[in-house]
Amino acid sequence: MMAISASTPVLLATTNPGKLREFRGLMHGWLPPDRIRCLSDLSPVPPPEENGASFLANARIKAEYYSGAFPGVLVVAEDSGLSVPALGGRPGIHSARFAGPPFSDARNIDRLLERLKDAKDRSASFITQAVVALDGRELFHCRGEVAGRILATSRGAGGFGYDPVFFFPPLGKSFAELRPAEKNRVSHRGRAMEKIRDFLINLAKETGG
Repeated sequence: MMAISASTPVLLATTNPGKLREFRGLMHGWLPPDRIRCLSDLSPVPPPEENGASFLANARIKAEYYSGAFPGVLVVAEDSGLSVPALGGRPGIHSARFAGPPFSDARNIDRLLERLKDAKDRSASFITQAVVALDGRELFHCRGEVAGRILATSRGAGGFGYDPVFFFPPLGKSFAELRPAEKNRVSHRGRAMEKIRDFLINLAKETGG
């Protein structure tokens, strides 16, 4: 395997600027921000069909596909979503498309609140599955999860996705009310990406980078 170091290019397989900001923040102190790219920074390639039946399957599809398309680049891909027991685990892998086209966070939130308007159980979990791949081959995968509940109305102006209605009891705030550093410490994606960071650091030591 090629030597891995803090100078090795890392591609976060997303076009979502919010996810890119979070990942760069989590890698701060080891990976310089200019070493971490997203799909919008590279030559466009057709996206893969995310037809997996789970978060892990879809993350694996993206990681292996994009690492094959960009040889020598470490690819980090994740698939995340909201699981609500009162809705049978939905929206799940369909979280970003829950309300149908035209896709937007606001429409997804509106549909979620409508579906839960008479629900007594408003518990929910954010789940992330993340995969690291190089040259079309998976190197590592991990999971991150955080429990909370769904608010009746949105609170806060930060974050993205369902953050304004996801209440995190230990801090008494919605995810959209948390500062980025606070959210990174407790979020599903933050927990998964900490494991990714530790893996990359250990990989660099093992490969002499």
